Amino acid sequence: MDTPKQPFNPAASGAVADLSERAEALEPFGWAGRRAEWIALACFHGGVFTRAQWTSFLGCHHEKVGRAVRRLVAQGVAVEEKPPGINGIGRICRIHGRRIYKALGAGDHRRRRITSPEVLMRRLLALDYVLEHPRLPWLPTEADRVAGFEALGIERGILPQRVYRGALGGLRRFFPLGLPIALDTERAVFVYAEPGHETATALRSWGAKHGDLWKALWDMGLKIEVVAVVRRWKEWGRTSRVLTSWSRYPRPSEMDEEIRRDLARIEQAILGGDVRTLDEYGGLQPALKRAVALEKRARRRAGRGLTERVATWRTVRLAGARFYWER
Repeated sequence: MDTPKQPFNPAASGAVADLSERAEALEPFGWAGRRAEWIALACFHGGVFTRAQWTSFLGCHHEKVGRAVRRLVAQGVAVEEKPPGINGIGRICRIHGRRIYKALGAGDHRRRRITSPEVLMRRLLALDYVLEHPRLPWLPTEADRVAGFEALGIERGILPQRVYRGALGGLRRFFPLGLPIALDTERAVFVYAEPGHETATALRSWGAKHGDLWKALWDMGLKIEVVAVVRRWKEWGRTSRVLTSWSRYPRPSEMDEEIRRDLARIEQAILGGDVRTLDEYGGLQPALKRAVALEKRARRRAGRGLTERVATWRTVRLAGARFYWER
């Protein structure tokens, strides 16, 4: 019998540094404490933010944040600009300084670029959710995410990925949208940021690309939570319907059949006194424990989908944001 793998514990493994520890790398730039932590947080989750978001994080007067933003710009590592294609959120600050990302160990310089208003909105929404849920054990970088799931014994081949073609050949990116993921000993939280598409096609595509990973986590006994972040009630209704349908998907029949076969084998061995089969489980008592564990697993999985919890979360700070073409 295979020994069940233990859920990944970021804190115990030391694979993911605490935000305050990461922020210490910004001291050579003159940033420390909570201000440094915010810069690190923003860099890890999209590289863009509004003054309102930084103000909320610090809990201070907006004028202090204004001075801090101007200082970032003066250092040549950020720009503050009117968001292209978006109204209703004021100016946004974009951290572009390569040396900032290098110091933080982020390494993903590609994510500093903004390719469309939808991409910008998605990054702001994702950051807003992380801002409101600071205690979740976020995996901030692509490397952290890959390492976290590999620590569970999950192969890279089932992780969401995309190959970018270029002059230097194919560049493979894992979790290419860069959306927030949290992982601890009991659960994995996956966040989808809905920028304002007119259909749920992008959300369904994102879910499909995570399907194999979710099944693997579910097989290991981790709870899977999926959250969609929206800014308008229009998206709230549509994403809620999709997420609810995911929570009702039937369990994989192959796993149910496997449980039934294992239980039947143990029962027959006990009733027939089949010592050889019982020895495969470590003896009579371990076989009985195995049977009880399988029955509990079957009851827990009966009639439920892969996701333990689904939710749609609506932002407050970005609720007034509007694309130019929206009414």
